[in-house]
Amino acid sequence: MAMRHDAGTSDWPLRPWIMAAVCAAAGLLFHTLMDRPGLITSGQMPAWRQSGATFVGIAAISFVLTVEQRRWLWSLAFALAWGVVIALVGYFTASYNHFPSIFEFPFLSGLFAVLLAAPLFQTARDEGAWRFPYARLHGHAWTDAVIGAAALGFIGITFLLAWLIAGLFDLIGISLVKDLLNKGWFGWMLAGFAFGAAVGLLRERDALVATLQRLVMVVLGVLAPVLAAALVLFLISLPFTGLSGLWESRVPATPLMLLAAAGAVLLANAVIGNGADDRATSRVLRLSAMALVLAVLPLAIIAALSIGQRIGQYGWTPERMWGVVAVLVALAYGAAGWWAVAKERHGFDEPLRSIQTKLALGLCGLALFLALPILDFGAISAASQMTRFNVGKTPPKDFDWKAMAFDFGPAGRKRLAEIARSGPPDQRKLAATALAADNRYGVEAEVAAAQSAVNLGTMMRVYPDGAVVPEALRQAIAQSRHCRIGRCVVIVVAADKALVTGPIFKADEIVTQAMVRASNGSWAFADRLPGTPQDVSHPDLGTAPVELRSVKRRQIYIDGKPIGEPFE
Repeated sequence: MAMRHDAGTSDWPLRPWIMAAVCAAAGLLFHTLMDRPGLITSGQMPAWRQSGATFVGIAAISFVLTVEQRRWLWSLAFALAWGVVIALVGYFTASYNHFPSIFEFPFLSGLFAVLLAAPLFQTARDEGAWRFPYARLHGHAWTDAVIGAAALGFIGITFLLAWLIAGLFDLIGISLVKDLLNKGWFGWMLAGFAFGAAVGLLRERDALVATLQRLVMVVLGVLAPVLAAALVLFLISLPFTGLSGLWESRVPATPLMLLAAAGAVLLANAVIGNGADDRATSRVLRLSAMALVLAVLPLAIIAALSIGQRIGQYGWTPERMWGVVAVLVALAYGAAGWWAVAKERHGFDEPLRSIQTKLALGLCGLALFLALPILDFGAISAASQMTRFNVGKTPPKDFDWKAMAFDFGPAGRKRLAEIARSGPPDQRKLAATALAADNRYGVEAEVAAAQSAVNLGTMMRVYPDGAVVPEALRQAIAQSRHCRIGRCVVIVVAADKALVTGPIFKADEIVTQAMVRASNGSWAFADRLPGTPQDVSHPDLGTAPVELRSVKRRQIYIDGKPIGEPFE
């Protein structure tokens, strides 16, 4: 028997089976669209396939999570509309950069907009009008989160059970279930069936889900004093410690501050609940919630200072522009919290709920706006980086050729093409290398090799003086890590053998490697020669005297062959 939390929603006994069928069909269709292993591994999956799979996934999940018998056509329209919107966003995102990849910031922003829109839609549907009472909105948001998480967990349990059954039958020689589980189409159908069934079952028993939701909020509320005390101590300590430690830390300050602000908002909302009757009665918890609300603004200000410093040092990139958006959102929430506390002091939760509803509506619209191809963050970033490059703020060796080729969209590649066509000779080579790279991960190595080849004349010292380094040997050295982070010495031992000495990882760690010439004229590294741990000096490879000495060593020989390394 169903247990509905809202008396206004009727029972729907067939819901679990309908939702399971919808999601199983969606899983099969999703697999059909994405079943191209070679294209997936090569990063060449066509944009239309990625966007089609996106439509199927978004529409199916949105429908099963929001549908009720009451106004079910509204849910269908909501799901289809968002499926189309996010599919179009995905198509543009996958088509934006040189190689199609849908998982970029605009696409993720669109997904975030859907997550925010779902409880807003559910509230408006229940109200039958454009009204958003906080208790209902807050309840839908938490219920969706709990049901979604539980349904994902149920998928895992379903697969564990399926493999257990497959193992049992496999023991007696029946491999049908095992063979089905190894089929991609069956796995996606099973995952969809499990997700839809779990959501349907939980929706029909949402009174139990509401109880679980309250339990989760109680647990989170208990954590509020811990985070509040930590944030208060952190903010009080800053005037004495200064901000320099934040900038010098290995952990980026901006995402850490934003994560702390998001945690403060989450725990504060767990304490204040859906309304005056639902908020925590403990004075400690309510004071902790107030401290958390007040901490958001200074955390956001620190995040703003941090990302502002990075932009001043290194210019704009799409990631930093999205970071600025996140900081502005955090500043808005922080200002709302201070306004609520200033207005009602200990009763700050009442005005805060109202303004948080407006912020949720605004944030949903902002996320959707930023997902659409209206503002071109790549073009803005490419212009910023080129300006710094042209005025000398960014030298060629530090210029992010990979980002220009693969992260800044058509504008970035257009700028690279201009450099490759009319820039200085060394820059033309680097730009052409970046444009010709097969993938974003290989371009870094290729550009580094090209940069090394350009700088090799100033970084490489040849011994003996006057010796000629063949071009093939120069190219092989440029492809290695030698002569990049410090000066190196190339010792020409014979026409077909050379030694390269210099740092390859650390500036003060000298490594010597042998290079030999193959029969086709190419050179390759042979062995890394053993170092001398007792030698802790750090000679200047640009000026220190270089010698090639014959040194006698004692070593064990058995049957005329050396065994092990020399021992003295």
